[in-house]
Amino acid sequence: MRTQRRIGVLLVVSLMFLAVLSACGSPAKEAPPSGDAGPSSAAGGSAPAAEAKAKIGFSISTLNNPFFVSLKEGAEKAAQAAGVELVVVDAKDDPAKQVSDLEDLIQQKVDLIILNPTDGDAVVTAVQSANAAGIPVITVDRRANGGDVVAHVASDNFKGGALAAEFIKQALNGQGKVVELQGIPGTSAARDRGEGFHDALAAAPGIEIVASQPADFDRAKGLQVMENILQSHPNIDAVFAHNDEMALGALEALEAAGKKVIVVGFDATEDARKAVEAGRLAATIAQRPEEMGKIAVETAVKVLHGETVDKNIPVPLDLVTKS
Repeated sequence: MRTQRRIGVLLVVSLMFLAVLSACGSPAKEAPPSGDAGPSSAAGGSAPAAEAKAKIGFSISTLNNPFFVSLKEGAEKAAQAAGVELVVVDAKDDPAKQVSDLEDLIQQKVDLIILNPTDGDAVVTAVQSANAAGIPVITVDRRANGGDVVAHVASDNFKGGALAAEFIKQALNGQGKVVELQGIPGTSAARDRGEGFHDALAAAPGIEIVASQPADFDRAKGLQVMENILQSHPNIDAVFAHNDEMALGALEALEAAGKKVIVVGFDATEDARKAVEAGRLAATIAQRPEEMGKIAVETAVKVLHGETVDKNIPVPLDLVTKS
């Protein structure tokens, strides 16, 4: 009887001891504070990090030109719509600064670089550095003359030069003396616009190009170069400038000299359009820079998502006249 009682007591004590151990080994978890989702169930117990925003570097030749300001604005709007970060750097028309800017973007480990070269040759080493770092490169408006470029977004500059030539041929009835103001030597835009212009005028033997000089896409230089040309060629009939800034500078020089000359520009900037409407500038080639910047960023996003894109992506051109 005593033995049975002793066994019963021991059984009760054992059950009580197990209950205490169970309570000590399973403390109640506090609820996370309001607004805190608490620890993740993922391995390691830490919450998953939010997906990093893609970072695109955009090196622009210069922002001291309305065309490239519009190019930047189009790119910025597209970047905001796509939810990507856009880092814009201004080369200020300095090839050495642009190379330095590109190397800095590479050091920042951007996901992709959009490049508007100041000089197609000077940027080649920087493009190759980006290639070595595994950073895709897209060029816009102007080409790089080397390195691996995923896509090139631009107007058909050759066709634009030809459009300007056709307009001048018709305006002069196939007879006259013409001046050409070239853009920055070494840029694909200057080369292609010039080639298109010369190629179209080759079919008009009555038109003579009496001077063809660079004014570096700059309005002040356009004015200065035009003043110098007028010293040796005072009787000219038309001017084709590779961009509107040079065309407007040339127009100032011509008006100051009392010359009524057909002037054709390229880009269709706001100032150029106003000059066309006022009858001062005969025509300009509309290149749609804002659309170009937009397409460049949209193409960049496709590349970052692993999509295949065209090597050459054209943006339409239009001839703008008062009529």
